[in-house]
Amino acid sequence: MIKIICVGKIKEKYLKEAIEEYKKRLSKYTKLEIIEVNDIDSKDINIILSKEKELIEKNIYQKDYVITLEIEGDMLDSNELSSKIDAIFNKNSNITFIVGGSYGIHSDIKNRSNYKLSFSKLTFPHQLFRVMLLEQIYRVFKINNNESYHK
Repeated sequence: MIKIICVGKIKEKYLKEAIEEYKKRLSKYTKLEIIEVNDIDSKDINIILSKEKELIEKNIYQKDYVITLEIEGDMLDSNELSSKIDAIFNKNSNITFIVGGSYGIHSDIKNRSNYKLSFSKLTFPHQLFRVMLLEQIYRVFKINNNESYHK
């Protein structure tokens, strides 16, 4: 099972449609759960990160293998990511990806993380990034099942 915990809601219709398309494609390979936690409205970054941490932690279970999406994480190509995910699934049946909010992820969650992954040193809109993450997860399953898609 793959669970994606993300801060914020998707507002744009075209992004919702893209997410639904990848959810449909992934249903052939795995159970997928996307959990959206609310953005926190405050001018204090520490309050925002602490409250988001509480909301995220409610959805992480002891058995989950947690992958945080962080700019400081490891950058992998699609083949390396597919090998990593395959190795994780050989030992653990639950992978939880965490996508933080505008100010990133609280250090306690980073410390809980089993693996830190970065897509780039660039900053992406969080709503668009969710689609990018789903696409890469789909690509991982296609690669690991020796199916055409990945080039």
